[in-house]
Amino acid sequence: MNANPRTAYGETLVELGKTNERIVVLDADLCKSTMGVMFENAFPERHFEMGIAEANMAAVAAGLSLTGKIPFIASFAAFVPGRCYDQIRTSICIPGLNVKLCGSSAGLSDFGDGSTHQSIDDIALMRVLPGMQVFSPADAIQTAQIVKYMAANEGPMYIRVNRNDLPLLTPEEQEFTPGKVYTMLKGDDVAIFATGITVSIALEAAKELAGKGIRAKVLNVPSIKPLNENEVLDICDSTKAFITAEEHSVIGGLGDAVGSIVAPKLARRHIRVGIQDIFGTSAQNYQVLLESYGFLPGTLVNAVLESLNEN
Repeated sequence: MNANPRTAYGETLVELGKTNERIVVLDADLCKSTMGVMFENAFPERHFEMGIAEANMAAVAAGLSLTGKIPFIASFAAFVPGRCYDQIRTSICIPGLNVKLCGSSAGLSDFGDGSTHQSIDDIALMRVLPGMQVFSPADAIQTAQIVKYMAANEGPMYIRVNRNDLPLLTPEEQEFTPGKVYTMLKGDDVAIFATGITVSIALEAAKELAGKGIRAKVLNVPSIKPLNENEVLDICDSTKAFITAEEHSVIGGLGDAVGSIVAPKLARRHIRVGIQDIFGTSAQNYQVLLESYGFLPGTLVNAVLESLNEN
């Protein structure tokens, strides 16, 4: 069964807004895409349409947080954080304000609009900011869980949300814990750390690897920052090599987050699967774009085989 993470984002804000009047939502001329329109319809007095002015939106959100509000701001992930990075850094992160950011249509998922609207760098931009928590859910259920966490806890936080329907992989009863790595499939030959859409791709790759006699441990990493160092080390210590897979540049994202933990402690082969220091492009549909950029089970299978052959 599939569901849309953007819809989960909008529905969860409406649910939270019914009992928490401090929550306000700001959009930058894209509320029908981010699904902030759901909150606008339910609570028009608490939704603010800022126009195509992401920098102003971030600054206004900072001001609203100082009055006790819990502002959620959203745009395409290419624009939040891309077009308002200085305001996020200076007005939100340096004072540590309670502002929540949603990068919608993240990664390559806005397949039709090309490189200007596709975010290959948003995790890196947000991860480097002191105090910023960074989340990348695997599906709609986890998106809802993370939005609830963001609303209930203090400090600046960023969630990247896929534009398209994704397979539901997260159990409804599973609690979201920041920093936690979730084991989707057990194995002791190689660890595949995946995030976002790559979790479902990794599970498909693991089936193919099992047919080759290779036991892959598949991990869902929805929390890029914070990230539980002990869990990561224990996982890599129990396997021969590890792969990181992300719909993001191989520079600055999940690969760097996991690699920086493992490299000083363990000698393990690490292969990064992601966008190889290039921009996105437009395509007729999302699947064509995923295939073009190598987000396929076969890509992960080959990465695993390469990692084990060099051990």
